[in-house]
Amino acid sequence: MMQDLVQRIVSNVGVTEQQAEKSIEIILGFLKQAGPRDKVNELFEKLPGSVEAAGEDAGGGMFGGGMMAAMGAMGQMQAAGLGMGEVQSVTREVVDYAREHAGDDLVNEIIRSIPGISQFV
Repeated sequence: MMQDLVQRIVSNVGVTEQQAEKSIEIILGFLKQAGPRDKVNELFEKLPGSVEAAGEDAGGGMFGGGMMAAMGAMGQMQAAGLGMGEVQSVTREVVDYAREHAGDDLVNEIIRSIPGISQFV
């Protein structure tokens, strides 16, 4: 299923497949670290391949919390070669994809629980 998301991002945002994969890894890792564990686990259950994409020790504490976490994830995507507009577009694609597969309520609850990320979605 994650390959569908990769192709969607490549088509809609215009980044490379490698950049799309890395961005998904960063975003899911960020959610795994910064989001409410029970809700993120519920989301990942509805997105086959997301646990693997996020990695075993996703985030690993590297993002910190709140706004710093969001800024850290954004910085990592920029380091992968994405501009600010592409970071926002990729993030929106991932969130839209999650909403389509897991529902608005769950995704919105996760977004509301993490300070600072609403500006990116």
